[in-house]
Amino acid sequence: MTENEVGYKIRGACFSVYNALGPGLLESAYEQALIIELRGIGLQVENQVAIDVSYKGSSIGTGFRLDLVVEGLVIIELKSVEKLCEVHHKQLLTYLRLSGIKLGYLINFNTNKLSENIIRYANKL
Repeated sequence: MTENEVGYKIRGACFSVYNALGPGLLESAYEQALIIELRGIGLQVENQVAIDVSYKGSSIGTGFRLDLVVEGLVIIELKSVEKLCEVHHKQLLTYLRLSGIKLGYLINFNTNKLSENIIRYANKL
């Protein structure tokens, strides 16, 4: 399965979760619901994946945790905030660069228009 095929399934799963739960819950609730939805359609999902960060050839420890990694191909960074900020976008771009994963989605469930709050980023490796 390609990144784009996985991404298509992720979008569908997000709408299923949003339609069932609506906005206003904690990020952790959406994370667990999305894991259930993605696994239910046969996708392999890891959550809270720790990534070791190195600087000038030396490890500086776990620099971040990826909310979800689907099929080892796509990062999902979940939010449940009033409004996405610039730093949220930069956070996902940094995760893509440091992990070497090519495709990521920034998803904010705390909205009245989910379609405008699923943002796709492609990492140019």
